[in-house]
Amino acid sequence: VLRDDFRQNPTDVVVAAGEPAILECQPPRGHPEPTISWKKDKVRIDDKEERISIRGGKLMISNTRKSDAGMYTCVGTNIVGERDSDPAELTVF
Repeated sequence: VLRDDFRQNPTDVVVAAGEPAILECQPPRGHPEPTISWKKDKVRIDDKEERISIRGGKLMISNTRKSDAGMYTCVGTNIVGERDSDPAELTVF
């Protein structure tokens, strides 16, 4: 089972370059409980990059750069399928 509705969609974030950015998301309820991943501009984010960590629905980018700006989508996935959240915009100035 994977419901359609995200418990929390990410919201737009504005940060100054060099500051950390945090986008939060709570996936739909599901059985099994969905795992969370993130996409930036429709491309899955690789959290092996040292500035990026994904923990419990939070996407944390330390030391943001202008290139981090874009549209971010939270993805909840389980064996039934996956659902994309509403997109949120990260603005870096």
